[in-house]
Amino acid sequence: MLEYFTEYPANLALSMALDMGANMDEIDRACRRLRDGGPPPGTDDSRAFFHAWVGAGDTLREAAERDVAAGHHLSSAEKYRRATIMYLTGERMPEHDYPPRAAAYDRVLECFARYIELGQVNCERVDVAYQDSVLPALMVRSHSEKPAPCVVHFNGLDGTKEFLFLTGFGEALARRGISTLFVDNPGVGEALRKYDLHNFAEAEVPAGACLDFLHTREEVDSDRIGMVALSLGGHHAPRATAYDPRFACCVVWGANYDWRNTFRKRVDGIGSQKSVPHVFEHVKWVLGKDTVEECLKVTDRFTLEGILDRITVPILILHGEQDRQISVDQAVSTYDGCINSPRRELRIFTAEEGGEQHCQIGNMSLATDYMADWMADVFCTRPLA
Repeated sequence: MLEYFTEYPANLALSMALDMGANMDEIDRACRRLRDGGPPPGTDDSRAFFHAWVGAGDTLREAAERDVAAGHHLSSAEKYRRATIMYLTGERMPEHDYPPRAAAYDRVLECFARYIELGQVNCERVDVAYQDSVLPALMVRSHSEKPAPCVVHFNGLDGTKEFLFLTGFGEALARRGISTLFVDNPGVGEALRKYDLHNFAEAEVPAGACLDFLHTREEVDSDRIGMVALSLGGHHAPRATAYDPRFACCVVWGANYDWRNTFRKRVDGIGSQKSVPHVFEHVKWVLGKDTVEECLKVTDRFTLEGILDRITVPILILHGEQDRQISVDQAVSTYDGCINSPRRELRIFTAEEGGEQHCQIGNMSLATDYMADWMADVFCTRPLA
């Protein structure tokens, strides 16, 4: 992972941007002064980071609008794509109630929609009916088989469906004959910011709503639907698969066997690296709680202990050997618990080969290719000729 800044959350965010396809020169132009001189007087690091990246997003957005006016729609789509990345990366860093953050997120949605429209991208915005609300999602269709297998893809603690899409994973699956539903599950992205839906341990509830939705889609083979999630989703994916037998396989993109213990250690000041600067405020927002003590009552349910033997379908677990957020032993524990899976695999990425960090951030294509190949094998699909 590129160590451009001195702090882990900033380097993580920058590496996520590169994995989405950001331009390093545009990043450097936005951040060089911030890196070398520090934030302006009276401004904390996270807010300075926010304004640097959002400013770069504004520059790209204005250039995209000029392209539209000139009738250059494909060029504008590319600039809207990179603007989306800059806004997404800036928006994740300051405290959640920082007033300019809401406007930056609106620009994420606006620029991403323009990128899809003007670029004629294989991506459909859909809303999954969920209780009295909806889960906003992005549907990427298979290029070949119809009806095709499909995977439900959840986020982690602080991701978004646009981030998942921009990693290229959906296209990698589509070329192998598999569709993808990228979901802002409760507690992340649009589900949190626009619909006030909060995260909880029982992932089979929102995942089941996604299955119900996919069963209504004619282009989906309802007997071949898998479950994928990353980071905190390392709890959600196996939990949902264990409790909903309609899932045909499971991929754990970064294990999270016992977030209960991980979060308690962080509260005690002995935990691992945090993904965002204001991590406790962020967790309270994600879980919809006012205090850390209330959060602990929720996070204490985030454990896979005693439930993984319910999984009776193929499962793949990926982890980085130098993951600074979740230790690699949680991947081993997840694998060891899946005793009734007919095809279980643990893939640890090493520093020598790359992908050794959290969810292979910094070189995510290693993981997306590996997962896409594994799912194509499980679903017996063929790549696009």
